[in-house]
Amino acid sequence: MFREHGFEGASLSLLGARTGLGKGSLYHAFPGGKVEMAEAVLDAIEAWFETRIYAPLREGADPHAAIRRMLRETDAYFRSGGRICLVGAFALTEGRDRFGDRIGRYFAVWCDSLADALHRSGVGTREAAELAEEAIAAIQGGLVLARATRDSATFGRILVRLEGRLIPAGTGAAR
Repeated sequence: MFREHGFEGASLSLLGARTGLGKGSLYHAFPGGKVEMAEAVLDAIEAWFETRIYAPLREGADPHAAIRRMLRETDAYFRSGGRICLVGAFALTEGRDRFGDRIGRYFAVWCDSLADALHRSGVGTREAAELAEEAIAAIQGGLVLARATRDSATFGRILVRLEGRLIPAGTGAAR
């Protein structure tokens, strides 16, 4: 519901209708109300990204394989561009004020983790940081473009080009 309606638009009535629970049941499970629900969703997103993307980028023995994995996992998570980034959506709406630190951390950790993998693959420190920032911006922009044009293939094309930028030709097996 937060993806579809944003933080403010996801009313307790909509949340209850989607879950099949009444307001009393929602408040029993989440005494902090909608804010606590959004926090739980952000917790789940952070945990998924830490396990599936950030840690492999930071700790993977083969940084190119970790970068390819990041691109595959990103494609799968965002359903080939058919699913918006909730954290990105919160960053662009009233959710930014309420969840600003978490939003900033999500993007900073992703950039830092990718920059670490790029640096371990032989890219200079500054260039790795700049390239990581560009890559995350391309992913987020690709999600917006795919949704705006109703062409989810756009996101896949952007990820393929991004792989070519992040992993130069001749440096490891292709995906």
